Amino acid sequence: MKKLSLLFIAFLLVGAGCTVAEEDVVVLDFIDCVDAGNPVMESYPRQCRHGDETFVEDVGNELEVMDKIQISYPRPGATISSPLNIEGTAVGTWYFEATFPVVLVDWDGLIIAEGYATANGDWMTEDFVPFTATLEFETPTLYDNGALILQKDNPSGLPEYDAALEIPIIFESM
Repeated sequence: MKKLSLLFIAFLLVGAGCTVAEEDVVVLDFIDCVDAGNPVMESYPRQCRHGDETFVEDVGNELEVMDKIQISYPRPGATISSPLNIEGTAVGTWYFEATFPVVLVDWDGLIIAEGYATANGDWMTEDFVPFTATLEFETPTLYDNGALILQKDNPSGLPEYDAALEIPIIFESM
């Protein structure tokens, strides 16, 4: 009987220790949730649950503009290095003279590279047209996150015709 009581007390202490350890983990976002060892739901965007909270992976505004532009590489959250080769498809109205602007920014929105994506086909259509672009850049040293922004070309300059796809990225460590 005494052994059973000691075993029960030991079980309670171990259980309490596990609970305390789990509560000590600070989870503020999706990455923290995954790093804490929580399971990831394979939805898009992916979701991770920690306690009573659900954290959603940041995929930028990809879902909002996917009827106009789709990126094949890099995907949201990808780790990138220079030179960065970009591939995807965009509707012909995203281009002007077969190009549209592409900008790479660091964690603070500072532009570290810019260039143009070029249509790989007849862009004078409302259908999707493949594009490619290449950006060369110096890897930021302060933080490793940033964004790739693909802007709809807007020769009119009118704000109602502005649009962009913003993809969160991670810079490869040096």
